[in-house]
Amino acid sequence: MKNITKIALFGVGALVSLGLAGIVALVIAARTVAAPDTLGVRDGKLAPCPPTPNCVSTQADDPQQQMEPIAFSGPLATARDTVLTMLSAQPRAEIVAANPDYIHAVFRSPTMQFPDDVEFYFDEEASLVHFRAAARLGRDDLGVNRTRMAQLSATLAETFGPR
Repeated sequence: MKNITKIALFGVGALVSLGLAGIVALVIAARTVAAPDTLGVRDGKLAPCPPTPNCVSTQADDPQQQMEPIAFSGPLATARDTVLTMLSAQPRAEIVAANPDYIHAVFRSPTMQFPDDVEFYFDEEASLVHFRAAARLGRDDLGVNRTRMAQLSATLAETFGPR
């Protein structure tokens, strides 16, 4: 009976060790995975969303990933500065690039530090802010990017006011 108990305890210990190793591997992957090289604006378009439910975009063709752009009035620079100020106040957000008509930020999840790339493209001619938000890792983000962008969009729409 003692041998069976030892084997059972060894098995449980091995499973716990494997689980911890998996968690450590995920944390390392979350901290080291590079941003996709498709980010940015090309011909007035942000990169298309991958065919996974962890991406939303104002320029997506798939209705499951599509969101409405944000209208602004006044100078583009004012709209851009407003977005930068809002992003600076967000927890776990880092502004990676801030160009005259484009902003790239990375949001990290609170526990595992998974990165989400959030991009804003300012279409001055149409007075619209387009955005794209996508998780770098995994397939499903449990709606985190859609929820985040809905909240940010609502705040910006209120701040920008009517056209």
